[in-house]
This record gives sequence, structure tokens and C-alpha cells, in this order.
Amino acid sequence: MSSHVEYESTTRTAVIAGLGAYVPDQVVKNDEIAARLGVTTDWIRDRTGIEQRFVLNPEGATSDLAVEAAQRALDSCGNPDIDFLILATCTPDHLFPSTAPSVASRLGFKGIAAFDLNAACSGFVYALSVSTGMLATGAYRTGLVIGADAISSILNHDDEITGPIFGDGGGAVVVRAGHLGETGSVSVQQLGSDGDLLDIMKTPGGGSRQRAAGVPVDIDSSYFTMSGRAVYKHAINRMSTVSRSVLERLGWTPDDVDWLIAHQANRRILTATAEEIGIAPERAVINVDRVANTSAASIPLAMVDAVESGALTAGDKVLLAAFGGGATWAAAGLTWPELTLAPTQTVR
Repeated sequence: MSSHVEYESTTRTAVIAGLGAYVPDQVVKNDEIAARLGVTTDWIRDRTGIEQRFVLNPEGATSDLAVEAAQRALDSCGNPDIDFLILATCTPDHLFPSTAPSVASRLGFKGIAAFDLNAACSGFVYALSVSTGMLATGAYRTGLVIGADAISSILNHDDEITGPIFGDGGGAVVVRAGHLGETGSVSVQQLGSDGDLLDIMKTPGGGSRQRAAGVPVDIDSSYFTMSGRAVYKHAINRMSTVSRSVLERLGWTPDDVDWLIAHQANRRILTATAEEIGIAPERAVINVDRVANTSAASIPLAMVDAVESGALTAGDKVLLAAFGGGATWAAAGLTWPELTLAPTQTVR
């Protein structure tokens, strides 16, 4: 039995005021992975649509990605004061404590509300939804919503299922309190989950199910595992279903949507989800070929790419959709604001 949580503000909501993203310097092309796995570059491309991915160096961590992306988002809107910070991630710097307070301090915001949120690849939309609730209370004026993951740190790079798919990255938006109908406002969100699907994507070790005391260290349990066929089926079904529900509540038809910005799982899932919703595939923003699957970072990274290319402009109707481990899923609708990216923006 599945469940979902809906939140829709009647007056106040979050308005996107700034945007930024970051990927590390190290690029890993398909030929490097193909040689390691004993497959061809065509084999990787045909199954995933991915050509390359960016990977942190061994000294790097998720907080580094989050700080870089957040600073660019802040720079894009004049570096406002921030009242709260939400970091969506499934690869925190440490199992304990939360990574968000460290990110806030590094950005110069000490004493603010700061916490991690783990909804895997759905994390950014989940965090954006949480921010609307915080801003709707009137207790907060401005916040940072960050999606950042260093998935390379939990991968078995010799695994042909997960090894070619993932990259590292961070993306962030500055949100301010505003009103429904205002340009840039997040007007409708819907979240869902189904714990019966826990095993299709997970990292078995490291939590309270695998206690440290008296248990031999098993390196394989620290790796991310995934059932590719199950993920493909459920991702398309859940993202398309929640998206149609959001469209109905918005009063939009699929033809009204200028851009679908969905979690960049792989190209086949993206195009199939668009078709299932009824949105022409050419109106789905796709950058998975250049950055791979970056988990919670993928939607804001795709936003930045779409703005940089000139495809996404003020007034466009945008549908966000995501599916991730848990299993979790989410969708949200908004009208795109007038935004200027920071001069430091260099997402490839």
C-alpha cells in the first residue's frame, strides 16, 4: 500500500529568486568506464544515454558540492540574508551529524535553521516542498534549498549496473516568501512514497540495521545497489502518475507545459515518462548525457543548463518530477521567474 503527502498553500508559498549549480573538475568519459567493465561505449550509451560524468576527487565531499552550488545561487540574486537551509542528499559527509549546518557555516550563516533531507533522487523536490511550508508560516523570509550528492563515494565502480550511470554534482535555489500566482511561485506540489520498494535501490550498510559492534566490516555492504528493471518500471509509472495529478490540480493540460524538468535518471526513462504524461519528448529538458545521474542535484543542474542554453525563459510553465530510493516520488508546478545566473556559473 502506497501513501503520499500533499501540501498546497492557500496564500503564501516559495518563490524562486536565485539559481546555481556546480560539478567537479574531473570528467570521466564512457571509454574509461567501458574499458574497466569490459563493455563498449555504445553499450553504455544505448542503455543510458550518458556520454560522460563528473566525479569528485578522493578528498572531496558532498558539502563541497553544496557550498559551491549554493554560493552561485546566492551570487545570482545579490547574496541575500538566509533564514534556513535545507540540504537534500543521500550521501552526507558523515552518517552523523547532519551535513547542512556545516554547509551553512561555510557560507557564513551561523545560527540559522539547517538540516538534511534524504529522499534520494526525489530529494530536491521534497526539499522545495518543505521550503514552501516554512515560508508559508511567516516565520521565515528567505531560504536555501540545495540538492547535492557525491554518489561516486558509494559506488562499486566495477558494477556494470550502477558504475556507468552516476556522477557527482550540486544544485541550489534561493527561495523567498511570496504568493501563489506570482511569477516564480511554486504553486502545487505532491509527494509520495512506498516502503515496500525499499530493496530496489539501497545502500545496505552503515545504518542501525547493520550495527558496528561485533559485526565484521563488509565493504560490499557500503556500496549502492539497484535493480535496474524494477527502477525503470516504477520510475516511469510513479513520475507520470504524480505529474498528471499535479497538472490536474493546476488546471494545466500536458500541452500547457513548456518544459518538463524531471530527475535525470537516464534518457530512456526521461523520454518514456514525458510520453506517458502526454508531453512531447522535445519539451523534456535533458542533460543526463553530459552530467549523468546526479541524484538530488539533477533537477537544479538541469534548470541551470536550460537557462544557460536559452531554452528556459521567464513565464514558461514548468513541471518538475522525480523518483528515488525509498521508494519516493514527487512533482511540482511553477511558472519560471526572471533569473540571471551568476558570472561564476560554469556547469558544463
